[in-house]
Amino acid sequence: MKYLFVLIFISQFSFGQSPYPQDYFRSPLDVTLILSGSFAELRSNHFHSGLDIKTQQRTGLKIYAAAEGYVSRIKVSHFGYGKALYITHPNGYVSVYAHLSKFSPRIEKFIKDCQYEKESYEVEEFPSSNELPISSDEIVAFSGNSGSSGGPHLHFEIRDNEERPINPMLFGIDIKDTKRPFLSGVYVYPKDRNSHVNDIKKRSELRLIPNKNGDYNTEPIEALGDIGFGIVSYDQQDLANNKNGLSNIQAFYNGNKNFEMDFKRFSFNESKHINRFIDFEVYKEKRTRVQKLFVQSGNTLSMLKDINSDGYIKVEDSTSSVYKVRLRDFKGNESWLSIPIKGKPAKEILVAPEIKPNTYIYADQVNELEKDNVSVYFPKDSFYEDFYIDFNVRNDTLKLHRDVVALTKSFTINYDISNFSEDDKSKFFIAKLYGYYQRPSYINTKRIGNKLSARTKSLGTFALTRDTINPIITPVNFQKGKWLSKLDHLKVKIDDELSGISNYRATINGKWILMEYDYKKDTLTYNFDDNIITDTENNLKIIVTDNVGNSTTFESTFFRK
Repeated sequence: MKYLFVLIFISQFSFGQSPYPQDYFRSPLDVTLILSGSFAELRSNHFHSGLDIKTQQRTGLKIYAAAEGYVSRIKVSHFGYGKALYITHPNGYVSVYAHLSKFSPRIEKFIKDCQYEKESYEVEEFPSSNELPISSDEIVAFSGNSGSSGGPHLHFEIRDNEERPINPMLFGIDIKDTKRPFLSGVYVYPKDRNSHVNDIKKRSELRLIPNKNGDYNTEPIEALGDIGFGIVSYDQQDLANNKNGLSNIQAFYNGNKNFEMDFKRFSFNESKHINRFIDFEVYKEKRTRVQKLFVQSGNTLSMLKDINSDGYIKVEDSTSSVYKVRLRDFKGNESWLSIPIKGKPAKEILVAPEIKPNTYIYADQVNELEKDNVSVYFPKDSFYEDFYIDFNVRNDTLKLHRDVVALTKSFTINYDISNFSEDDKSKFFIAKLYGYYQRPSYINTKRIGNKLSARTKSLGTFALTRDTINPIITPVNFQKGKWLSKLDHLKVKIDDELSGISNYRATINGKWILMEYDYKKDTLTYNFDDNIITDTENNLKIIVTDNVGNSTTFESTFFRK
């Protein structure tokens, strides 16, 4: 009895202890924390690796180091995280601050010196531990909207010593949340032709019934065989209407747990498998992310726990059972879904034979397709499962199925352009066609002799496309020959109609200057505080080149004291 008491005490004590240090990391902002994005919420092709913290719809808020340490990485890029700062802490964790407008003065000087030395806006540096030490509560940057940000905010992460992102709320970063998670859709999936739900042998949506107490039901279903379920859900915090992700999902069949997804920590190299966790086809067709509460081949997510029978349930004839799902947010608010199930054979249904393409893809093999002047190479294990692919080429347009099948790696499209003139060859690129009007979008294209190659990670329609139009450069806040003494920056608008901007270079009086490219606004901006200018009369020269080599040169003279 004494042994049993000690065992229970130790078990409870251990359960109550957090493996993550509490009160070690402070908030990176000195405003009330309101989220626009939560940790591990579902994003396009990845799980979100941090917290997106609102910055009152503006830029320039002070960003504080979450704890003492040293700057171990600085990355500045046009896309992705934009301006990002990485601080390594004595306890082995790394905090990340992204989409910044600028760094603190000494960090800004460090990175600008690197940019001018390399004559490149995009840089990535790894300072040593004694170059940029950081003290507790130090202001290290200012909030912004750089990179692929959709609006002013701070993207904040905490990573472990294996570079795995962890929910910062596990460390005591607090967000006010008393709302229960929401459920907006329920889907059911017969596993094979021997299974059915309501006489249907393929995926179908169930009618969701909200209860007054905040939980949910569906109407009773009739089923037989192995079936799985999927849900569409979201969470909201108290101070915002953003639809964020959950913290935990558990499923129970007749009281026994058979599935759990714990959104606590993941690694970047597994994040791509989000497209196996969600119903990728539904997402592509309806922009709705259905989270599958069963595990299919290739879904190796480390967030999965306690999976029984791959998450499927087996419904026997003449039985009554119940399937329940518990949805929880980080603060422990929870909602339940109940699905009553009656075991019953399907009625005899005549199913029309499915017309399938005649090209078959073997997921565990290399697959090569070829027709006319086009070839496609899929490496081994590019797909999660075998399937029939729609492959056709007509008038230099490649039809490669619909973009409803998830890939695990990039594949290669090749075009033989030997039958075209040299002028045409230099202006061709491979594009993916989008929408009703089949708008071309550039894919990174390389030319070797008479072959054009492009790598991509999505199926769809592609075409050989020609671009002969030069980029356009337009001054925004100045005119040629004018005095600009009162301006603190120069701004020009750049645009390319077809293949897109590849690179740019700007000089004043022959000296390279740092111009920041904002692809969302199509602008280049130079700040005079770089102190490059020493002359009164100045000649600005900007060269912009698109992705096939078309180039435009803009020159202007201005005066400045």
